[in-house]
Amino acid sequence: MKFNYLLSPLFKSLVLLILITSCQDKTQKADLVITNTTIWTGNDGQPWAEAMAISGDSILSVGSTEEISKFIGENTQTKDLSGKFVTPGFIDSHVHLLTGGFNLNSVQLRNAKTPEEFTKAIEDYAKTIPKGSWILGGDWDHENWGGELPTKSWIDSVTKDNPVFITRLDGHMSLANSVALELAGVSNEAVDIEGGEIVRNDKGEITGLFKDNASSLIWSAVTEPTTEEYEHALNAAMKYLASNGVTSVHHMSAAGHYNVLKKVRNEDNLITRIYAMYPLNQWEGLKQEIDTNGSGDHWLKIGGLKGFVDGSLGSHTAAFFQAYTDNPTDSGFFVAPIDSIYKHVKGADNAGLQVMIHAIGDKAIHNLL
Repeated sequence: MKFNYLLSPLFKSLVLLILITSCQDKTQKADLVITNTTIWTGNDGQPWAEAMAISGDSILSVGSTEEISKFIGENTQTKDLSGKFVTPGFIDSHVHLLTGGFNLNSVQLRNAKTPEEFTKAIEDYAKTIPKGSWILGGDWDHENWGGELPTKSWIDSVTKDNPVFITRLDGHMSLANSVALELAGVSNEAVDIEGGEIVRNDKGEITGLFKDNASSLIWSAVTEPTTEEYEHALNAAMKYLASNGVTSVHHMSAAGHYNVLKKVRNEDNLITRIYAMYPLNQWEGLKQEIDTNGSGDHWLKIGGLKGFVDGSLGSHTAAFFQAYTDNPTDSGFFVAPIDSIYKHVKGADNAGLQVMIHAIGDKAIHNLL
């Protein structure tokens, strides 16, 4: 007993050392440590840092080089950024993710400055794809050449082998060629659709332009992409976002391909965090999905709904009390009845879902409020 008593101070010191070492070893080691950088944190209490520790898809800590060094283990990769600036990733709160991905791989019309450039770009693109393939996307803007709206006559001669349905950059007006009209079974006798417009010339003939809800006449004929094509578009979109510093998006049109998003998430292949929206009139389906399968996780989350009152300024589909200055007979229109919007909003809100409503014109905003 005397021997043990004499050793006890030494024993206590050893125990204390072991405890201290054990606590140090419990510090989670990082997969990656970034050093020699200037980090803006967005935290008023600690706005700047010079190093960062990362594990998997999460930031463990930011701080001084000395503070972050404790996260370095034998398997930690370190990267010296040579003083480069680091900021938290951007969140884009209004994206059509899959559409954007498909459009990246389609004809590019956003920068066409003349009708001739518009037509030539479509002609050149048509030569690169198989006969019968749809030409979609485009993101054209007729304001680039003074405001004259394009017609199917501009493109029919260069797209005889391909159906075309290219969309204005605001997404509220699209142009079909004659091949697409034939595939969709749309003729000059087509009846207008509420909440949309089939644009006709002075003779009553269809020009190829379809606004808002009227676009459904053509979309019904467009070939549905395969799961692989959806995944390819998603990957293209995510890589483009990452290249511009965007790490999270609010995806406004996700219902039709939510299963694709879930598949990619389950395979751990998402590199963009996604808040996926359902259409407002599908709020009951969204509620059922959440009740059955949950609302997702920090990579893919649901719970939001997107609705529309009217269209857009550039397509003359935003609803105003007064007419457009360049067309005294046109004041836009509602794409959905206000009473139906009220019904859906009330139901969705009572179900604890988040509602987002698109309203552009003063008449649309007034009625929504």
